[in-house]
Amino acid sequence: MAKKLTLKVRQTGSPIRRKPDQRATLVGLGLGRIGSMRELEDTPSVRGMINKISHMVEIVEE
Repeated sequence: MAKKLTLKVRQTGSPIRRKPDQRATLVGLGLGRIGSMRELEDTPSVRGMINKISHMVEIVEE
């Protein structure tokens, strides 16, 4: 069985004064506070979510 690829994502920006869909995307990724990190599976849907809020998150490790 192949090893699943993962991404480590860190939140760098605040959701204050952002559109509701951007806040929902942060919650969908499991983030909520500046500095919080999650290890997520590398799928097209996760990449799309990261791309949508790229101004609030950074990919730490691929």
